[in-house]
Amino acid sequence: MENSPDSPATRRTRQGAATREVIVEAAQRLMLERGYIPTSIAAIAANAGVAVQTVYNSIGGKADLLAAVLDRTAATEAPGLVAAAGPGPAAPARSAGEVIRILAAGIVEANTRTAGVHRVILQAAGVDPDVAKLELRRSSQRLYHYGEAASTLRGLRGLRAGLSDHEAAAAIWAIGHPQVYRSLVLDLGWSGAAYRDWVEKTLSAALS
Repeated sequence: MENSPDSPATRRTRQGAATREVIVEAAQRLMLERGYIPTSIAAIAANAGVAVQTVYNSIGGKADLLAAVLDRTAATEAPGLVAAAGPGPAAPARSAGEVIRILAAGIVEANTRTAGVHRVILQAAGVDPDVAKLELRRSSQRLYHYGEAASTLRGLRGLRAGLSDHEAAAAIWAIGHPQVYRSLVLDLGWSGAAYRDWVEKTLSAALS
């Protein structure tokens, strides 16, 4: 039997989700301001107005918090990318050029939204093995999803001859890597429009 909207179990679930959101928001704010290492669990708990043990019970340790921050930041990233990459009638893209345009837009949106968090991850990965594992895991996830996009492109006859789905996914992964965004936009000062134009042209040149 499902819990009613006002049942004790439902209220506890809502309260738990609200507490988790407050904790993750505090972790995001402090990690972006101070960095990963200087931000302690105690500081996050104090900022969120909860006990230290509540942080551990709700989410886990610092690496778990950083993963939750990344998820929160990327919560709405690239919905069109997911749809375009997925094979089947639900995919909105009906041409290879459209898939590439959706990919480019999704990459730009994702990297713009998550740039600050990826900076924290990059800094922390060298000193915290759990964050290094997080970075590798998320990188592998991106490669997997780009493999779906490559499969969609092949179905639309959008991959050039001799290019495997794996090679195409690796090309998308490399072009769309957060570090490339950081180097071009944040370090070298490219505009968002210039970066998006480069991503789209480079994807097209690499894949078709």
